This record gives sequence, C-alpha cells and structure tokens, in this order.
Amino acid sequence: MPAHSTDTVDPPVTDTGATGGRVSLSARLYRGQLSFDFIRHRRRWYAVSGALLLLAVLGFVARGLNLSVDFTGGNVLQVVVPATSTTTAGQVTQAVEALGVPGAAQPVVTLLTGQVRQFRVQTGQTSGPNLDRIQNTVAATVGRPADQVSVQAIGSAWGSEITRKALISLVVFLALVTVYLALAFEPKMGIAAILSLVHDLVITVGVYALVGLEVSPATVIGVLTILGYSLYDTVVVFDKVRENTRGIAGGSRSTYSEAANLALNQTLVRSLNTTLIALLPIVSILLIGTAVLGPGVLEDLALALAVGMAVGAYSSIFIATPLLAQLHEREPAMVALARRVRDARAANAVGGAVPAPAGVTVVGSSPAGSTPAGSTRAGSTVSGSTARPPRRPRPPAPPDRDRGAGQ
Repeated sequence: MPAHSTDTVDPPVTDTGATGGRVSLSARLYRGQLSFDFIRHRRRWYAVSGALLLLAVLGFVARGLNLSVDFTGGNVLQVVVPATSTTTAGQVTQAVEALGVPGAAQPVVTLLTGQVRQFRVQTGQTSGPNLDRIQNTVAATVGRPADQVSVQAIGSAWGSEITRKALISLVVFLALVTVYLALAFEPKMGIAAILSLVHDLVITVGVYALVGLEVSPATVIGVLTILGYSLYDTVVVFDKVRENTRGIAGGSRSTYSEAANLALNQTLVRSLNTTLIALLPIVSILLIGTAVLGPGVLEDLALALAVGMAVGAYSSIFIATPLLAQLHEREPAMVALARRVRDARAANAVGGAVPAPAGVTVVGSSPAGSTPAGSTRAGSTVSGSTARPPRRPRPPAPPDRDRGAGQ
C-alpha cells in the first residue's frame, strides 16, 4: 500500500519542537504529513476479506465445528499415569475404538503433560456395561487400576443450554451495540460496526473449522470477549472520524473519505500499539502456559482471543472505516461536497495556484478561523496569485522643518 505526503510543496520535515528531535511516525501521521490511503484502496481490502470469508464459510460447511463433549454430551474419562509412562494417545485411541461399543467409535484422547501426566478420553453418550468396558480398556492400556480412572457423564441437555445462552448473548450484544452507536454517534456508524463485528465472528469461527480446533465453553467466552475488543477499537476510530468530519459538508477543502482517512492515520499507531500490547500476554499464555500446563481451558480461551484480536484489529482499520466512508459518500450532500472539492482543485491547477503562507485563508473555502478536516496549514493555494499578508498603514509624514523656520 503506497504512502503519500499530503504537503508536497513543503520541504522535508526533520526537526521540530523545543527539543529539536526528529518527528516521530505517529506525529507525522497525526498531522497529516504522512498518510496511508486506506480508503482509496478499499476494494483491495474488501477482496482480501471476501477471500477469508469464503474460506471460513467453506470450512464451516465442509468440516463443521469440532464441538467438545460439553456441547454434544458424552463421557469424560481421566487417569493419571507415571511420568515414565511410554503410552501414547494413539494407543489409547486404538484400544477404545477396537471395542466397537456404542459411543466409542471416535474417541478424543488428549495427553496432558503439565504438572502431572494424565490422559483425558472423551467418548459419545453411553452407560452401563459399555461404559464399564471403556473404563477397563483405558485402565489396561495405560497400566493403571480401573478404579483410578475417573468417569464423568455429561448430558446433551446441558450442552444445548450452553449453546442457546451463547446465541442469546450474541444477539443481545449486537442489538445493544447497534442502538448505542446509532444514538451516541450515527446510524451509519452502527451499520458499519455491526458488519465489521460479523466479519470478525465469521472469520474466527472459520479458523476453528478449518484447523479442526475443539470448541469448548471457554472458546465461546473468548469469542464474546474479542467482539467487545474489536468494537472498542472501532469506536475509537469512529470518534476521530466524527471529530474530523464535523461541519465538513459546508466546506470545499476535503471530501468525507479524505477526512475519514486522516482519522484512520491519526489513530493508526494507537491501534497497532494497543493490539500488540494485548496480544503479548495472550500469546504467552497460549505458548508457555500450554507447554507447562498442557492443553486445557487456558489454551481454548487464549487461542480464541489471539485469533479474534488479530482479526478485530484488521477489521477496525481496513473494513469498518472504509465501509463508513462508502456509506456516506452516497449521500447527496457528500456528492455535492466531492464535486466542489474537485472543482476547486481543478480551478487552482488551471489558474496556476502557488503556495500561500501559513495561516492565510484560501479564497472560496471555509471562513477564516476554521480548520476543516484534512485542510493544509502550510502550502495552501490561492488561484491566480500569491497570497500576501495585509499591508501595514503608513506612518504620518514628519512636519516640514524648513517651512516652519521660514514663517
């Protein structure tokens, strides 16, 4: 993505401020001295998101979600083994499948290698003698007594209740977000934010479907959490967009898309820093925690947070604000604004516009004292002539000494 300088006639900025240090990247982005044109290249970002959404939907349709026993119902068998045990998860899986009893066709066996070494076996719903046979088989395979294999039965009704409550929470969350943004900001911001959240949700779920990761209640908690994080980042950008576009329809310096793009650049470094700082502890939990404690609830939660935060940071920059700008540019007032901006720039180009000194009001633009979003402080132009400061009044002429002496 190309970067361009908005003040092309100004000399390169090297030092500023009392300290005389070099201008930072965030300061140059905030002042508009350096700008990445996110809005103009929105079709490119839409294409990338479209490809990701298509992969996510295909993965969900073709493979589905690997729901944990908490959602499907079944049995969970756990047994602690010595640290010197050489039994593998594959051996336990083959032994349970060989039984051929109901519920044991596709067991999910996990070897947890945290502080203690233990096997966790998930089976389908079964009970009575069949469950006893599975318990005895697991015990014999790992070389432990059968009474040391704990068995926990989970009903499908409990999993259905979790699913129902998760869906209700998601719908209520999206509805409240829409109402809040419509009242606190404007309806179009609510629409753009909701579309961005749906984008994040579909891609995150698609990653779980494509990779085959297990979806547990902790995963649902993580997904709901990243929706709130993504919304927070989007609202920060939207607040700056609102500030930059306040009263823009009455000017002729910049279009809505240009003002929105300036807001994106002004909040870009903040968004990236916030995302990186939030991802550091999550990645630590995901990598170090899993290596020390083994797979479990922490892994499910951290993985959902890591994927969702990365996608949410992407959507708040490349999807939400470009969508908002596209919705606004279709309004008659913004169409007229874009025409005025285009005509003013064409007139300046034809009339041989030259840079004006800083602080000089441009003829035919906003009144003096106003600074519309995207306006240039130095390097403004006046059509056909060089703008000059007003002349100072001449001092009164001194009295004629010779004529006074003759009288």
